[in-house]
Amino acid sequence: MHSLGRLFGIGLVAAATIATAACGSDSDSSEASTTTAAARTGLECTADDVVVDGGYGDVPTITIPDTCDPPTTLITKDLVPGDGPGAAAGQPLTMNYELVTWSNKETLDSSFQRGTPFQLTLGAGQVIEGWDQGLLGVQQGARRLLIVPPDLGYGAGGNGVAPNETLVFVTDAVQVGG
Repeated sequence: MHSLGRLFGIGLVAAATIATAACGSDSDSSEASTTTAAARTGLECTADDVVVDGGYGDVPTITIPDTCDPPTTLITKDLVPGDGPGAAAGQPLTMNYELVTWSNKETLDSSFQRGTPFQLTLGAGQVIEGWDQGLLGVQQGARRLLIVPPDLGYGAGGNGVAPNETLVFVTDAVQVGG
């Protein structure tokens, strides 16, 4: 009974805190309106929450949900399996990619649309850390989803990316290794 009373008391304090936080000045509302719609849910998205249409080699359509927050850790998921050995640090890769920014859900860049795959050496610091980590183990012919938090992307911003932006890539491994 004592525990039940304590839980009830904690619940009342939590409800009062929420009610008090909801009462703010008009200046608070302008600050709150600058946050993304996803920042209101309190639940982080998973790879399964992001919808990708299109198969390997096709320009993907990426749909980012409004029902959850952007993940705070790197998320990878193979959407189409590849074959052969997985990519290791130091190996050359040829990748196609589509990049959508989480906050505005718009395509920022696409090698698919340019018609020219992107070449890199994995782990050599030629790309954002989210790619160097997220493409480890990718196999030739694989389509991989990467959801890159700001600390593994562009952080404070740059290259046309807003500060603290979460990046969503769909990548196709055109060639793994030399």
